[in-house]
Amino acid sequence: MSNIDSFIRIPKERIGILVGSEGKTKIYIENRLKVKLTIDSEDGGITITLTSEQKDPSMLLRAKDVVTAIGRGFAPETTYRLINNEDDVFDVVDLRLVFGRSDSDIKRVKSRIIGSEGKTRRLIEELTEADITIYGHTVGIIGNYQEADAARNAVQMIIDGCEHKTVYKYLQRKRTELKKEKLQLWETPQKDL
Repeated sequence: MSNIDSFIRIPKERIGILVGSEGKTKIYIENRLKVKLTIDSEDGGITITLTSEQKDPSMLLRAKDVVTAIGRGFAPETTYRLINNEDDVFDVVDLRLVFGRSDSDIKRVKSRIIGSEGKTRRLIEELTEADITIYGHTVGIIGNYQEADAARNAVQMIIDGCEHKTVYKYLQRKRTELKKEKLQLWETPQKDL
């Protein structure tokens, strides 16, 4: 299986973060996912190859998500959620797909997503338990499926022009729903005595 590989490109300024101090981040990703990262620091190209130890081809996709998430502005430690928890997913909202190449519209909506002193982004993270980063023309989201879905919906509401208070109410409602779901997982059926 060592011939299975994938190629992606990340911004050149993020290559150093992917490699990490003394190569620690790259080594961690390679060791945990049993992949080999070949990095071209000139153009930001990364080739991800499964090692002969890795029998699960889905790890190639997992490694691609981790590398892409780092390239889209996440700290390596945050992307380790994708390695350590198989239920976590990486999602990206590309603002160019919504606004085309209009830099002013992209800048405006990024400011709305971040909010005053980072309040909106922080609330989205706190209420959904997903991690969010705004980098370049993208909004990156890491969380389990329900968390990431709630965060993506909140971001979409902001893109669509909803008022912040409407988004906050939605997030409060989703937080309550997510907590109820978690509690139901822990409930045990009562036996008749």
